[in-house]
Amino acid sequence: MQNSFRMIARLGLVLLVVGLQVTASAQGRGRGASNPSGGPPSGVGVDRGIGTSSSASNGRADTGRGNASDRSNGRSDAGLDRARLQEQNSQQADKELNDHPGMAASLHTTANDLRSGYQAALSTNPNLKFGQYVAATRLAANLGARNPNITRSAILAGLAAGKSIGQTLQNLGLSKQEAKDAEKRADREIKDAKRH
Repeated sequence: MQNSFRMIARLGLVLLVVGLQVTASAQGRGRGASNPSGGPPSGVGVDRGIGTSSSASNGRADTGRGNASDRSNGRSDAGLDRARLQEQNSQQADKELNDHPGMAASLHTTANDLRSGYQAALSTNPNLKFGQYVAATRLAANLGARNPNITRSAILAGLAAGKSIGQTLQNLGLSKQEAKDAEKRADREIKDAKRH
């Protein structure tokens, strides 16, 4: 009796171990059939996976995107366009910082601070170019001590409202000539910084 109990216990233990191994090997496989090579879906960034979603869902993804566009009166499409533009501008900023590694230090900041600040600004204004962000940063540094209302945030808000940098500086209290001179000085400093 004791021998049969031990035999049943051993058999149970062997079955448990085999069952655990099968379960462990099955985990992590996920939906490998749709992407047999593994890795992320095709495409990059905002559009990643859109190219294969239609065939993987037998066309239901196309219908869903069409419904989202129709039901939101195009806001869904506008959101995708906005995200694409934001991503393109962010990539351009990375390229510019890589091409001019000394620029940030010459402007008394770090590349990471410029990059993260720009990405935060893009969330409110995806049309903002990196050069405009750098100019706003430089202008605020040059003018802020004498004109406390001229901050990078105030300049960026003017750009987001559709104003030029010159118009924004005038709205913040500078004369037309002062705004023009300040822009020229900032442009010169930024060009010098790119040479380093």
